[in-house]
Amino acid sequence: MALLRDVGITLGRWTGRPVARVDEDAGDPDVPRVRAAAEAADWATVRDVLDARPESEDRTGLLWAVGDVAGVERWIADVMAAEPDAPLPRLVAAIRHISWGWEARTGARAKDVSREQFQTFHERLATAETWLYEVAEREPGWTSPWYGLQITGRGLQVGPEIARRRFEATVRRDPHHLGAHQQQLQQVCEKWSGSHEEMHAFARASAFGAPGGTLLGQLVAVAHLEHWLALDSGPDARYISRPEVIASLGEAADHSIRHPDCVRGRGWLQVQNTFAMAFALAGDVASARECFRATEGRVTEFPWYYLDGSDPAKAYKEYRSYAGR
Repeated sequence: MALLRDVGITLGRWTGRPVARVDEDAGDPDVPRVRAAAEAADWATVRDVLDARPESEDRTGLLWAVGDVAGVERWIADVMAAEPDAPLPRLVAAIRHISWGWEARTGARAKDVSREQFQTFHERLATAETWLYEVAEREPGWTSPWYGLQITGRGLQVGPEIARRRFEATVRRDPHHLGAHQQQLQQVCEKWSGSHEEMHAFARASAFGAPGGTLLGQLVAVAHLEHWLALDSGPDARYISRPEVIASLGEAADHSIRHPDCVRGRGWLQVQNTFAMAFALAGDVASARECFRATEGRVTEFPWYYLDGSDPAKAYKEYRSYAGR
């Protein structure tokens, strides 16, 4: 399961507009540093970078940067053996096994995944769960193990009740943790174990139950995109362009990215990209243009891979042109 990555910019020679180009650093200078350390099996540097971040969403992206590096599963085992009482090595090992598990499963539809692939997928997630519970017991205030358990739970299909408890455990420690809410939104989607009605209700309750300026307004936009994706061609366009959907998107943007208290923290760029896509699909050109302008040409893989899985930046540029940016 890859970390959602940002796309960097250079200035366009002909238009003067930013031109999208892949950049895996997500705008965080510590991401390439911790990734390079993971590739070099340099545990001391990995530990120092992770320890310097608060144990909350601020550390989530760095953990996944390490977890996406092939081979971490080998050297982190030696670290765990050398530091049997330390929770951080177990957390890193667990996150790596989650990513490693999804590598085995691949992003194919379930019908196209072999029994052997599913077995490896489930074994790696089960191993991750064991370590995540150990970390949660040793560090009861940490958010990351519970966030990791949300992801393993969906892969292992633990069911809506257990999934809900894991989400609640995460947000008790970090009430506005965007990743935790994103995971729970997926859990209540129709394609997993929920319904459109439950998904929209969760999105609105989370977004408007939080103070103005948090990034949880994105959930409303994602819910509309998920609803749009579930429909056939024709009904999908009619749905996303309905006046009440456009009004809902505007209300959510006003409470989050347009709010005067909104801060450009981790996740802000992805949220802007999400609203840009939703507004563009809905036909609200002015609002889409505003979001595209805010991104300054920096593209996030999510949600644009919904439109073009092989080249999210291409989809971004096409819709940016439609919006007149």
